[in-house]
Amino acid sequence: MNNASHDEEMPQMNAIVDTRSKLMQTATQLIWESSYDNVGIVEICKQAGVTKGAFYHHFQSKADLFVHASLNEWASIQADFDKILSPRFSALEQLQGVLSLAIRKQCKLGEGVHICGCPSFTSGGQSGCEEEQVRGAIKKMSTEGSAYFAALTRNLQAEGCLLAEVDVQQTARMLQHFMQGLLENGRIFQDFETFCADLQAGFYQILGLQPEHRNFTCMRSKVVDCVPERI
Repeated sequence: MNNASHDEEMPQMNAIVDTRSKLMQTATQLIWESSYDNVGIVEICKQAGVTKGAFYHHFQSKADLFVHASLNEWASIQADFDKILSPRFSALEQLQGVLSLAIRKQCKLGEGVHICGCPSFTSGGQSGCEEEQVRGAIKKMSTEGSAYFAALTRNLQAEGCLLAEVDVQQTARMLQHFMQGLLENGRIFQDFETFCADLQAGFYQILGLQPEHRNFTCMRSKVVDCVPERI
C-alpha cells in the first residue's frame, strides 16, 4: 500500500470508529438516564447524529448495540478495579478505593448529585427472555465483578482485617448483590447521604470488618486519585 492510499483510508477508518463509539456512548447515556425499554433505535440515532443505515452497518439490533456498549463500559471499569486492587495498596486502601469509586460514579452526573444506578444491570432485569444476548452480557459482568470482590475479600482476610474467616466466593457474591440492590434503591429514593452511609455500612457488615477499621469518612481516597475521571 502506498502512502497516498494509506492517507485516504485513515479518515475513513477514523469516521467508522467515531460513529461506532458515538452510538455506544449515546445508547449508554440514554439508557442510563431512562431505561432499556424506553429508548429506541430512532432516538439513539437522532441523539448520536447518525442515520439508521449507519446504525445497522455497525450493529444488528438495539440489543447488539447495548451489549457492546455495556461491555465497553465494563472494560473501563475493570481498568479502574485493576488500578485500585494493585498490590502497592494495602487491603484497607483497596476497600476505600472501591467505595470511593462507587460513590464518585454516582455523583458526577447532571447539575448536582443524582443517583442513576447501573444502566446495564437495570436493563438486564428489564429485558425479556427473548433478550438472551443482553442477559448473557450482564451475567458475564456480574461474574467478573464478583471476582474483583473476591480478590478484595481475600486480601482483607490475609491482612487480618476481618473478624473471622469467611467464605470468599460467597462473600464476593453477596457484595455484588448488595451493590446492585443498593444502586436500584438509590435510583428510587435519591438520598445521596443515605446511599453513602449504607454503602459503607453494608460492605463492612458483609465482610465482617474489624471495628477499628470502620472509619472511612471521605468520598475520595488516594487510591481513587490514580483513576482518571470518566463520567
